[in-house]
Amino acid sequence: MDQFSMVTEFILMGLSNIPVVRFSLFTTFLIIYLITLVGNGTILLAIGADSHLHNPMCFFLTNLSLLDIFCPTATVPKMLENLLSESNTISFTGCALQMFFLVALAGTEVFLLAVMAYDRYVLCLQMVAGTWITGFLNSLLHTVMTFTLPYCRSNRVNQYYCDIPPVMSLSCASTYIAEMVVLIVGGIFGIGAFSVTLVSYIHIISTILKIRSTEGKHKAFSTCASHLMVVFLFYGTTIFTYIRPSSSHHPDQDRLVSMLYGVITPMLNPLIYSLRNQEVKGALRKLIVHKHLFCKN
Repeated sequence: MDQFSMVTEFILMGLSNIPVVRFSLFTTFLIIYLITLVGNGTILLAIGADSHLHNPMCFFLTNLSLLDIFCPTATVPKMLENLLSESNTISFTGCALQMFFLVALAGTEVFLLAVMAYDRYVLCLQMVAGTWITGFLNSLLHTVMTFTLPYCRSNRVNQYYCDIPPVMSLSCASTYIAEMVVLIVGGIFGIGAFSVTLVSYIHIISTILKIRSTEGKHKAFSTCASHLMVVFLFYGTTIFTYIRPSSSHHPDQDRLVSMLYGVITPMLNPLIYSLRNQEVKGALRKLIVHKHLFCKN
C-alpha cells in the first residue's frame, strides 16, 4: 500500500520549454487575462452603479461576468507563474483544488448559458442558484472520483493545469468507472444544456424571421449570431474535452481546445453579451462621464 502514497505533487508539462517562446506566451496570456478582468469587472461596476440595470437579465450578466473572472483565475495565474519559473510543480492538494474549481465554474457556466437562453420566458433567482449548485456538485463528484484513485507512477500532467482526463490517465488503477461517470454525467448535463440552448435559439431565430423591417431583422440576426458563436465555441470545446474516451485524447490538441473555453471565451463574453446591450452601454457612458466630472472637481 505504501506505493500508492508515492505521488505527493504533480508536474504540469506546460506549453513550451523554449525560453523565448515561454516569455512570448507569458506576455500574450497576461494581456488576455488582464483584458478579461477589466472587461468583466467593468460590466460588474456598471450594473452595480446603475439602479436601472437591477433587472433579471442584468442579474444573469452579473453572474456570467463573475464566472468569466473566476474561471480563468483558477488556471491562468499558475500558468503564468510556471511560464516564468523553472519549476512547474503543483501539490497534490493544489491540483485537486484547481480541478474542482475549474470544473465547477465551467460547469456552472454551461448551465447558466442554457438558463440565459430562456430569459424571455423564465427569470428567477432560484434558477441561477441552481446553476451554481449543480456546477459545484458535479465538480465535487468528478474531483472526488479522480483523487481517490491511487497515483504511484508518473506525476507529469500533460496539460498546463490540472484537469480530469490528464490527471486520471496517471493513475495506477483502473479508471474505467471514473471515466464512465464523466461520460454519462457529462453527456447528460453537457449535451442536455446545449440542446436546451439550441432549441431556445431556434425559437428566437423563427421570431426574428417574422420581423418585417429589414434593418430590424439584420440587427437582431447580428446579435443572435454573435451569441451563437460564443455558445457553440464554449459548448463545443467543453463537450469535446470531457465527453469522449480517454484513448482519443491528444495532449497538444487538448491544450489548444482548453484555451478556447478556459481563456478566450471569458474574454469574449463581455463583448458579445454585455457591451452589445444598449442599457449596459448607456450605464457605462454615464459612469465614464460621472468619473470624468468627479476628477475635474
